[in-house]
Amino acid sequence: SINKAMQKNYEVVNVGILDIYGFEIFAKNGFEQFCINYVNEKLQQIFIELTLKAEQEEYVQEGIKWTPIDYFNNKIVCDLIESKNPPGVMCVLDDICATMHAVSEGADDKLLGKLQNQVATNKHYQGCSGGFIVHHYAGQVEYTANGFCERNRDVLFADLVLLMQSSSNPFIVSLFPEVVDTAAKGRPTTASSKIKTQANKLVETLMKCTPHYIRCIKPNETKRAKDWEDVRVKHQVEYLGLKENIRVRRAGFAFRREFGKFIKRYAILTPETYPNWRGEPKQGVLHLLNTVNMDRDQFQLGQTKVFIKNPESLFLLEEMRERKFDGYARVIQKVWRKHYAQKLYFKLREEACDILHGKKERRKNSLNRNFVGDYLGLDDNPELRALAGKRERIEFAHTVNKFDRRFKSIKRDLLLTGKNLILVGLETIKKGPHKGTKQLVVKRNIPLDQISGISMSTMQDDYFILNVQNDYGSLLENVFKTEFLTVLSKKYKERTGKELYIQFSDSLDFNVKKEGWGGGGTRQVRFVRGVGDIAQLKPSSKVLTVSIGPGLPKDSRPGKKQIVNKVNGGVKQSRPVGPPAPQGVVSSRGGPGRSAPGRPAPGRPAPSQPPPSQSASAPPPPTSLPPSRTAVKRQSSKDLQENLLKAKHQGNHAPTLPKDSDSPAKRMAAAMKANNNNNNNFMRPPDPGVAGAQRQSLLKPAPGGGRPRPTAKPKPSVQLPQCRCLYAYDAQDTDELSFNEGDVINLLSEDASGWWKGKLRGREGVFPANYVQKI
Repeated sequence: SINKAMQKNYEVVNVGILDIYGFEIFAKNGFEQFCINYVNEKLQQIFIELTLKAEQEEYVQEGIKWTPIDYFNNKIVCDLIESKNPPGVMCVLDDICATMHAVSEGADDKLLGKLQNQVATNKHYQGCSGGFIVHHYAGQVEYTANGFCERNRDVLFADLVLLMQSSSNPFIVSLFPEVVDTAAKGRPTTASSKIKTQANKLVETLMKCTPHYIRCIKPNETKRAKDWEDVRVKHQVEYLGLKENIRVRRAGFAFRREFGKFIKRYAILTPETYPNWRGEPKQGVLHLLNTVNMDRDQFQLGQTKVFIKNPESLFLLEEMRERKFDGYARVIQKVWRKHYAQKLYFKLREEACDILHGKKERRKNSLNRNFVGDYLGLDDNPELRALAGKRERIEFAHTVNKFDRRFKSIKRDLLLTGKNLILVGLETIKKGPHKGTKQLVVKRNIPLDQISGISMSTMQDDYFILNVQNDYGSLLENVFKTEFLTVLSKKYKERTGKELYIQFSDSLDFNVKKEGWGGGGTRQVRFVRGVGDIAQLKPSSKVLTVSIGPGLPKDSRPGKKQIVNKVNGGVKQSRPVGPPAPQGVVSSRGGPGRSAPGRPAPGRPAPSQPPPSQSASAPPPPTSLPPSRTAVKRQSSKDLQENLLKAKHQGNHAPTLPKDSDSPAKRMAAAMKANNNNNNNFMRPPDPGVAGAQRQSLLKPAPGGGRPRPTAKPKPSVQLPQCRCLYAYDAQDTDELSFNEGDVINLLSEDASGWWKGKLRGREGVFPANYVQKI
């Protein structure tokens, strides 16, 4: 039952490993070396049949044009050893052993004499004193005839085998598993005949398989590393047949593959072949090779296969295939990273909302805003990035307004790293060759573990106080305060292991910096309920009153949908521009009655703002873009009433849409008129303290008497000097330019140090002057 269960009704494909002795050439070679070298000759014949000869026959069958190469076929050597007609060496040896089976002395000399008579005419046989020489494919081998006949007759007779099999010891019985034919009357076979029979069976089995060869080469006989014998290695390369194989391979084609398999592997290279090629496979292969611009002499198309000559051409296909897969993998990575980033941004928004939830009102358009982190363009500003220190990752960067002891604001760049909070500003150089120019300097560097807490109001304003242990505080304004607080809280906890203390109150006190002989003192910021989304500031001695309208409820949470406006790869938001502030009132956006804010650092992008908010009483947005406010003459209430009466007498007719044939000027005039008719803002009560200013703006006539503004003359283009690149250069730093030979760079400035500043492909940077030549 076990044997039946193990039987299979299908064929099994096996992988066999044949490990044989290599070709042996010693100082004295006997019968054993003769048999080993004979088996190697048979295997070399298989190699020739299955590789060299089969390859050339394949070229003929496929109709491939190629140069035939003559190679040595060792069949004549195999016939010299094993042939029966004419008799070979083994047949002569068996005959001598049969005729002189009882005589050992003189049998070897008799063998040499008969070999000289029978096989001396073969050009691969040569007689010598005391033996003979065979010209194998691996070289000439001299065999000593002494002991040939005795070793060939060393057989075990059938009666002795039966005697051993009748032993009571099972181990001895297992040593003789042969099946003895007692009915056979002939003499037993010799060792050479057994080897010949086994070798032929081995060849017959191997011819049914697809062989893969592993050639072992011994670099020395000392078995030591780094010991290389050139003569020995060259000899092994020759007798292993590698030289013949290389000659045939070089004359032929290094790669061949069936049309269908070739298309399946390289179909991804063209959109016509991927995922499926609809047409003849041969035409698909030709289309693939033409698409990759492979030279026509590098491949040939046979009847069923494509042949590629040089390995470099195949490497080209493999490299292009890898690049395609790499590109698709990058697309998958990009989509996954985008999905992961969106989940991360939503998580950050939730964390930010948890910090302010139930404690502070939120702005209408900041609740669902994405977190960007870098709002200063640090990739294009290496000078600013260097101030944060080497190997410091900047988690948040934005321009803030810092208020001094007199509540005057000045621009500062806020950089938040994993260790420090840095405030950067502009400072004028007073001495040296660069006197009068401005440079970026660190105004304040606060370690995170020295921050005692953040104080802010419960309203929707953008102000907060940065409190520092045993030091003065800083009153800052940042439109992205929620993102800043989220990142600061996270980094503060990683740095100190404690939660960041955040105080919410409408009356905040902070210490100011000491100046001169006077003491620092304290300042107070009060927040009162006002009107509108723009904060109005009223400084008075040591108290700053901030007035702002109500925002979203304190329990507001972000929605699932993200509001993203892509501008140059970033997120762009805008804040509304409030009404002009009256005299004596300081606006947080730099209105009358206060000094102008400091100029931001050069080369830095303008800080982005959140999107504008629309109040419930605001009129609906127009269907087309409105013209400039100054180009439209406002109508009085009397004109508006007359227009309403005309519209009433004309009936309830729907306004007609502008025709395609109307000119842009007519369409704009119609939009302006519709906008004036629907504008009822004059009926709304103005903000407290700005009624006079708003009334004057309504009665002020438009400049030019309402005539259209003349078209501005185009600015004359400034032709910058140019220089041509003589050599290619790879940038070694972030503020350097990379260019290739022949590129043209617009020259911005020259310097005696040898590093000039220029612009290439929209990017500015420095480059070595000795690599270019002025045009």
